[in-house]
Amino acid sequence: MLHEPAAECGPDASAEYKQRIGVWMFLFYAAIYAAFVAINLLRPLWMEKEIMFGLNLAVVYGFGLIGLALVMALIYNTMCGTHEADNKPAGEGK
Repeated sequence: MLHEPAAECGPDASAEYKQRIGVWMFLFYAAIYAAFVAINLLRPLWMEKEIMFGLNLAVVYGFGLIGLALVMALIYNTMCGTHEADNKPAGEGK
């Protein structure tokens, strides 16, 4: 197996941007998840109600949370990648 030296990397100029976006996305997702927990705690019978395609609210909401996490990850990756590309020093390649 060919082992090459690790790629050199300096300080991340986009770290503050990534942190800010990550915190806001976390808070947004946490609020959506907290609503899921609150429904289970305060109105558990609501989770039994059929919503669509014969699936109840618990299943639809649960899969919605998973889908939301995946979409948010793609958005985060795109936003951070764009920010890094826009703020790349002039001397760097690629």
